[in-house]
Amino acid sequence: MSNPRIAVIISSTREARFADKPAGWLMEQVKGHPDLDFELVDLRDQNLPFFDEAASNLWAPSEDPNAVAWQKKLAGFDGFMFVVAEYNHSITGALKNALDQAYKEWNRKPMAALAYGGVGGARALEQLRLIAIELQMVPLRNAVHIGGGDFLKVSPLGENAPMSTIEDHLKGSLKATLDELTFWARLLKDAPKP
Repeated sequence: MSNPRIAVIISSTREARFADKPAGWLMEQVKGHPDLDFELVDLRDQNLPFFDEAASNLWAPSEDPNAVAWQKKLAGFDGFMFVVAEYNHSITGALKNALDQAYKEWNRKPMAALAYGGVGGARALEQLRLIAIELQMVPLRNAVHIGGGDFLKVSPLGENAPMSTIEDHLKGSLKATLDELTFWARLLKDAPKP
């Protein structure tokens, strides 16, 4: 049986984003994971318009070819791990738009996160978990948070040190997150679909 496929979705599209640094670190940590296969998915590369369909693809097929391509891409994954930037206590507009561009493709799949910001991206992740519930995803309890002094240590807003300087603070939560993600991804991959 093949491993569940997990998309690591970078949620920020700004030119000056910090996301590449933690996303790169995360991909190094999950390389060769024995139970899950990970693929980096950058929202910058998806060319998604602002949502402008007649309805969600739960109710009517999408017409924009970029939205349809996004839905097909998502359908190939068994779970998601979001690299969550916190903008004004919430998720980025780019991520909300990407979530809205699909519906069925998110259903009954687990979602994990690596979140960052002043308070570890916690407020944005809570917003994302609420959206995920509506999209019939399974939001995980565990997550990786980069906040406070750790965020200032590795962010260009602070010392811009390498991620290795804080990884001993992150590895415990990453292990717990990956263990939980493995459980749910395996369970839901094999579950009957409606």
